[in-house]
Amino acid sequence: MKKNRLIVFALAAVMLFGLLPGGASAVLDGSLPEIEANDIVILHTNDVHCDYTQVKGEDGAVTNIGYAGVANIKAEALKKTSNVTLVDAGDALQGGAIGTLSKGEYLVEIMNAVGYDVFVPGNHEFDYGMTRMHQLLGVIPDSGTQQLDLDVVSANFIDLGANLRSASDDKPVFDSYVIETYGEIKVAYVGITTPESFTKSTPAYFQNSRGQYIYGLSQGKNGEELYSAVQAAVDDARTAGEADYVIAIGHLGVDEASAPWRSIDVIENTTGIDAFIDGHSHSVIENQLVKSEDGKDVVLAQTGTKLENVGVITIDPDDGSIEANLVSGWKTEDSAVKAVVNEISSEFEGDQAAVVANTDVDLVVNDPAAPETRLIRSQETNLGDLVADAYRYVLGNGKTGSQAKPADIGFVNGGGIRTNIAKGEITFGEVIAVHPYNNVGCVVEATGREILDALEMAARSAGEGENGGFLQVSGLSYTIDTSVASTVQLDEYKNFVSVSGARRVKDVLVDGKAINARTTYTVASHNYMLLDGGDGINMFRDNKVVVQPVILDNQILITYIQDNLNGVVGEDYSDPYGQGRIKIA
Repeated sequence: MKKNRLIVFALAAVMLFGLLPGGASAVLDGSLPEIEANDIVILHTNDVHCDYTQVKGEDGAVTNIGYAGVANIKAEALKKTSNVTLVDAGDALQGGAIGTLSKGEYLVEIMNAVGYDVFVPGNHEFDYGMTRMHQLLGVIPDSGTQQLDLDVVSANFIDLGANLRSASDDKPVFDSYVIETYGEIKVAYVGITTPESFTKSTPAYFQNSRGQYIYGLSQGKNGEELYSAVQAAVDDARTAGEADYVIAIGHLGVDEASAPWRSIDVIENTTGIDAFIDGHSHSVIENQLVKSEDGKDVVLAQTGTKLENVGVITIDPDDGSIEANLVSGWKTEDSAVKAVVNEISSEFEGDQAAVVANTDVDLVVNDPAAPETRLIRSQETNLGDLVADAYRYVLGNGKTGSQAKPADIGFVNGGGIRTNIAKGEITFGEVIAVHPYNNVGCVVEATGREILDALEMAARSAGEGENGGFLQVSGLSYTIDTSVASTVQLDEYKNFVSVSGARRVKDVLVDGKAINARTTYTVASHNYMLLDGGDGINMFRDNKVVVQPVILDNQILITYIQDNLNGVVGEDYSDPYGQGRIKIA
């Protein structure tokens, strides 16, 4: 870990009484807020998901600032005050071709060049497996790969030990917080990683070969364990660390489905946090005031995703106030970081550019009528249909010769399909962007009852917002009756346990016939869904595997278009809202 940086300035004594949050805030287009020489400036990003280059619209306006832009923002802030810290709230190393092809290493190299100071692991930092995560984030030193050169913090990511040792032997993987010293003022940065990582990465990565959890995320007791872990870190930072201020950096989000582990839940159930830098939900939050457990206002901020904004939190040492702003549209780039980005881009852009197929129609994740809405996480889309069909047809039913045919059912979680494909040529890079996680296709046998439970689990929040576990389907159709409240029961890890009452999933048909709870069907998907219990859909984990995991998800999609559709996605997939496989009543 880095040693505390000593950044000298005066007027420290007034800071001992804590922040007075709630200053003015705005989204600033291409400029920084007013910064005084003795201000403390915290720049923050979250959920970059490998979107590392600057992106401009047709009008020349910057829509994604890019890492070279972030580096320039830091440089400009340093011209105004020497008290600048740059932090990231997670999900930086996965989500695009550059991450997939390097297993995160290219992103680490770029972030090191930018000069980040503090990082909190998000759920997708685990997507390359626990060993790779340990390598990239420095748990395994000198591992032969690029490692983040900064402080990684997480108060609630716990190593339970290979033999499931007693709680007294549990230890955090990373430090719970880091203290940055600005003259005589100490600011603690407390890290928090979402317990949803168990189901929003790959659950097996947190378990041993017997399926027992050997890592924890303080997920139990309906949020109380998480609140206690955070409170302990805050209290220790203020006492042992003698911190004057505590800034929480959490990859938690504000989506209702993430309760009781949201940033607002943590704020409302703890004391001593002065500001909360958030991630995970891809929300744009300039400066929301949330009451802590003792009634004090805490500033909450989040930048959105893919560097559409960079957050700027400014602490004024004269009056102890805090101001939160978002900077958008920043055009100037740091030349040194830009050179690093260009060098890395040249190493894989040839593979990305290779044309692998064509499409006559736009294939969508986002709603064409509301582009900011990730429709694929709440209802059917044509890209969801296409991907589910690819699993069912390419992987088949595990038979050979005359008995070979498509699997009965194809499933794919909406959160595993990451971006639209525009009409025209489809490149290898675009397919990787759709499937960046290197999931491997497989087929299991499952009873109708297990399939019904999976659909019920996936539909539990339909009509209420996004759910990455929402199931796109092939060979099957169903209706979700949103007037029926979900009765799905979950365990403390948010894994499926049971359905305790009425079901909202109705009229389930397999190949046009009513599903039979006792019949065995072949189900095609990927290891995350079928073998590892991804998104809490754990009912298939012990089932008979009839097609072993072999083919990567991105190759399955390419194969389906090339071999089954003669290289062109045609009119069968023309409706962006799908073929009517999923009805929501």
